[in-house]
Amino acid sequence: MLKERNQTFKLMFIGLDLIISFLGFWAAFLLRYFIDTSFYFNTTNYIILSIVLSVTQVLAFISIDLYHPRRGLAFFDELGVIASGVVLNLLFILSLLFFFRGEIRGESFSRLFMGYYVVTSIVLTAMIHYVFRIFLMRLRERGYNLRNVIIIGTGKTAERITEVIQGHKIYGYNIVGYIKSISRTQVREDFPILGNLKDIEKILSGQRPDILIYAKEFADGENLREIIDICDHENIELKIIPEFIEFIAAKGRVEGMDGVPIISIRDIPIRMGYNRFIKRTFDFLFSLTFILVFSPVYLLIAFLVKVTSEGDIFIRQERVGLDNKSFLMLKFRTMYTQAKADSDTIWTKKNDPRVTPVGSVLRKLSIDEIPQFFNVLMGSMSVVGPRPERPFFVEKFKNEHRQYMRRHAVKAGITGWAQVNGLRGDTSIEKRIEADIYYIENWSIFFDMKIILLTPFTGLINKNAY
Repeated sequence: MLKERNQTFKLMFIGLDLIISFLGFWAAFLLRYFIDTSFYFNTTNYIILSIVLSVTQVLAFISIDLYHPRRGLAFFDELGVIASGVVLNLLFILSLLFFFRGEIRGESFSRLFMGYYVVTSIVLTAMIHYVFRIFLMRLRERGYNLRNVIIIGTGKTAERITEVIQGHKIYGYNIVGYIKSISRTQVREDFPILGNLKDIEKILSGQRPDILIYAKEFADGENLREIIDICDHENIELKIIPEFIEFIAAKGRVEGMDGVPIISIRDIPIRMGYNRFIKRTFDFLFSLTFILVFSPVYLLIAFLVKVTSEGDIFIRQERVGLDNKSFLMLKFRTMYTQAKADSDTIWTKKNDPRVTPVGSVLRKLSIDEIPQFFNVLMGSMSVVGPRPERPFFVEKFKNEHRQYMRRHAVKAGITGWAQVNGLRGDTSIEKRIEADIYYIENWSIFFDMKIILLTPFTGLINKNAY
């Protein structure tokens, strides 16, 4: 139901963003020209660039899912997504220019101009999106293009679909009321009970709704067939919500295979083909850049670990990752050499005598984790994701904590939503599971970038490390 109107809105915003990006480009051009009137340019080249930037900008917004249905206006949330899309587009364009040696037809484009473009594009897109949403909401409030909805049922399912519709008022669905079910008599005080199911024909002929939503608990096959026939007779669009909707996560998904509807109870965005490609590409490029930039740090730490205690510089510890499969995770050694059985099964404690003096500092600053960028480079880990645990503790926690194993639906990460919220080391396992599941169900490339940016400030110094 929402998908139908969302596609219309998506096309509207795509067309709008093409215009906004084009305007942002020339606004940046004017800024660059008036600040420095000696600025040399070739008009034809800049026209070509403006067209290319506008198209790739929309493609960048589509890739980060800017146009998915949003509750309310959420200005600052959308601002962050827009900013990430503009920066992503800029990086793509800069890579193209680098490939062509930064020139088109002999012209090198101004770096200052590119900076102006980022600012003008973000500001104009965010402001015009906000104003456009308000404009559409005002049209809805005046009754423009509304579709009237009647809901059959007054139980939990009816309550949930009511919340969804009310949370997306911009799409223009107006709830007329409910047809009562056996569970209770009222869902919300602001919407009336129109009558009982036995009076459905009379109610529909009197109200003439555009859409009838069947959200009745304990669905009756005979009853439902009768309702389908009535809707066909009256030409009323019928939507059916399964009664087990309460078990479906916020990111559940319905898909079809040869006409057979299949409901995914828990949808995992990262596992979708395009998203998986985007995340893997980002992981590869980020980890490679990190390793190259911080190679002197790796060498310094390796030297300190080697000269201050006997043993290997790195440890390779078995951890459980994607789809419950084990892999060897790299870390700088922070403890004195010990038996494998002890390192695999003993939880680190405060003032642990096994930790070396250098290791204590490395653990506090989380620097012992940076060899894991090699794991990311090779594909066994991701930059962002739930932290991996040893097999012994995975077996222990899966029996003690409900939904613990859902953490393994995605690749393990070096940092994660739990870590930037201070949930690491000796902290609540339940809260960590909750944070990890929230990340899995709400993943986006922007969410990954947000966590990476927060990590140096909130997730780097581990107060709970021993």
